[in-house]
Amino acid sequence: MTTKRNSTTHIRIGRKAPASPASPASPASPASPASGATTSTGRRRWLFGAAVLGVATLTAVGALVAEGGAHAAVLTNCAATPANCGYPGATNTGVPSGTALKSVPGQVSSGPGWSYNAAGKDVIVNVKGTVLSGLYIPHNLVIDAANVTVKNVQVVTSGDFGISLTHTAGVTIENSTISGQNATTGRVSSAIDDVYGDSTGMVIKDNNISYFRTAIQISTGLADGNYIHNPGFIAGDHTNGFYVNGGTEPLTIENNTIFNSQWQTDAINLDAGSSGVPVANKTIENNLLAGGGYTIYGGTSPANPTSHIVIEGNRIGQQYYPLGGQYGPGAYFAPTGTGNVWSGNVWDTTGKAIPAP
Repeated sequence: MTTKRNSTTHIRIGRKAPASPASPASPASPASPASGATTSTGRRRWLFGAAVLGVATLTAVGALVAEGGAHAAVLTNCAATPANCGYPGATNTGVPSGTALKSVPGQVSSGPGWSYNAAGKDVIVNVKGTVLSGLYIPHNLVIDAANVTVKNVQVVTSGDFGISLTHTAGVTIENSTISGQNATTGRVSSAIDDVYGDSTGMVIKDNNISYFRTAIQISTGLADGNYIHNPGFIAGDHTNGFYVNGGTEPLTIENNTIFNSQWQTDAINLDAGSSGVPVANKTIENNLLAGGGYTIYGGTSPANPTSHIVIEGNRIGQQYYPLGGQYGPGAYFAPTGTGNVWSGNVWDTTGKAIPAP
């Protein structure tokens, strides 16, 4: 299980909440900013039921099967090159290739709605409606205003946070690259984090995220088309691709690739941090997932009532463990809960259905 949050402040026990604004320890900056190496356009979206498609020229196509006299291609082995199957990967997420980035604070230290905070060594956005674009930020990026858009930005930092959301609404983070400095002591604790658990209306899409302990931590909004891979690890970490921390506000996690090569904890974890907390209205669909102890935690641990948990059309890879995760593809899912659905989830290697845990 992942580290819990304090029930009154929503801050995870064992990590510091930022001041107003956040001020983690200053990381060492890389020698030079890196321009993005990917393109964000052209990624195809697979609808639910993508395990069986019409005939298509895909390198990942497996066997052909007959269905009602027509042939369809069974899509398999997408984990090797996710973009070939229409999933997010290295070539279709993050800062688009060829984008020029200005380093903060070396080349630029402020702009409309944002500024570099030398005392805290972080970048603060505090004006509603700010659009942040074309920057390389080797520090924590603190979003402390509503309706902010972060686009074509690269954040590379260690410490507690990559991008912090503090009491916000309507924030969009897209086509950006967020990572720690390396896979060990330089990993970032949370790449994108709704720090106080009270932000709403987030849209997180088409980002490339790596070298993290937790890649994304939000409990409401939309996460669509992100490539989450190559987590970092130091002793004692609980590694999450996506940590939700329960709650009943609607959340959709769709069309993402989430690979957790660590033996724990998960690719996606819906569980609340304390017992007896309702977990509801969460949808996990059309994702390519692999790794962790269990690949998906369905919300009922520890002793949490669940409803309207929809887990459908996901593809689970076996590149790390034969069972998807070390112990299985899913756990703590209540199939009898009101509105709970486990349907159409398949093994990436065979296209065969995975029964509800």
